[in-house]
Amino acid sequence: MKRILMAVAAFIGVVGLNGAFAADEKMQHQNHNHDMSMHNMSMMDARTSLELSPEMKQHQLSNMREHVEAVNSIIGLMSENKFEEASKIAHSKLGLTPEMQQMCSMFNNEKFMTLGFAFHKSGDDLGDALQTKDVNVSLRALNKTMQYCVECHAIYRQ
Repeated sequence: MKRILMAVAAFIGVVGLNGAFAADEKMQHQNHNHDMSMHNMSMMDARTSLELSPEMKQHQLSNMREHVEAVNSIIGLMSENKFEEASKIAHSKLGLTPEMQQMCSMFNNEKFMTLGFAFHKSGDDLGDALQTKDVNVSLRALNKTMQYCVECHAIYRQ
């Protein structure tokens, strides 16, 4: 069980590092080539832009970082057999809370909203799965939640 949880934790770490390296590479690229406009850079990224304001971008990035932190906490708690605590985090940080429902409803992209609602519902499903204290059931639910993250990041950019 610990091997599986460690593998999942390593995967989450790699995803986080990949994002950090991508952001660092983008920053270095911008600093070395001042003539390239942001428009041209966004043309290289074929994902759908959410056309967010700078303030909304930062808010959305903050939410996604909190989601990654929640997944990391859940994995750690699972490795310590603290399923009840992990369930509470899944429901409160990943689930479809009224705040997350309101946040997801603010976007002008129907497909993105649908994906966001599905992600947050899967967070509640994860919380329910964790209450069973069954590692395999919980990992399958966590995998489903993470699949929504991967799908969303493959399709959309800010």
